[in-house]
Amino acid sequence: MAASSIIPPAADSAAHPAIELREISLAFDEKRVLEAISFDVPRGATSVLMGVSGSGKSVLLKVMLGLIKPDSGEVLIEGENITPKSEVELYAFRRRMGIVFQEGALFDSLSVYENVSYRLREDGKLEEDAIEQRVRQVLGFVELEDAIYKMPAELSGGMRRRVAIARAIISHPPIMLYDSPTAGLDPVTAHTIDSLIAKMRDVEHATSIVVTQRIQDALMLSGFVYSTDIQGLRPLTEKDGHHAAEATQFLVLKDAGVYFRGNRQEILTAKDPYLRGFVK
Repeated sequence: MAASSIIPPAADSAAHPAIELREISLAFDEKRVLEAISFDVPRGATSVLMGVSGSGKSVLLKVMLGLIKPDSGEVLIEGENITPKSEVELYAFRRRMGIVFQEGALFDSLSVYENVSYRLREDGKLEEDAIEQRVRQVLGFVELEDAIYKMPAELSGGMRRRVAIARAIISHPPIMLYDSPTAGLDPVTAHTIDSLIAKMRDVEHATSIVVTQRIQDALMLSGFVYSTDIQGLRPLTEKDGHHAAEATQFLVLKDAGVYFRGNRQEILTAKDPYLRGFVK
């Protein structure tokens, strides 16, 4: 599949990071959830958000999507501040982002075909033949075209996550947000999902933000490259030069803020007891 077949290149792609957060703070009632969080994600790069349950990882994704407005700070999507924008104005920005929710969040009463085509049908811009062609294309990307007419109840947990990824990429988003995409999956299936995330990055050049509590996911994305030759992951080598995998950013949230920000080597060699708890 050609690199332009799923995600077309964004205009002026080098001008701004894909996502930039500036001093984001948020509280629910009296509880601080996020405080003065700032970081950016360059286009085509991957950032992995880690932290214990309740540390604000999923809330931060919703802030990036504009589903929750912060009490203060700015969220910039491809250089434009979305925090003051109305729900109608946010629609265009959300089309630039695909979200894979924890557990997949498929519509149980709809077939795989209907789930994946849902956004295209909402838009109402394509004829049925074009919709089917697009659905088959993205299901082929996640290696599930044979399941096109199955119901979610007929799918394994891993297959449901892959369908969720297909649904997320159906409208060509250059930015992908993954909320605990491997949670509750066995190691083999989790590896398949990590491979798909890497495939989106390396073949389609998508910017990725991955929420996870599994250090294995982060190490896979930062140390392996998706190879179209073998249709799977292979270790990153010196021959790859400056590859997006090498630039994977690790962010650990704690006490409503960014406790650690660094690369693979820095988190693996950290002496801090709290960080060591993540890399055991």
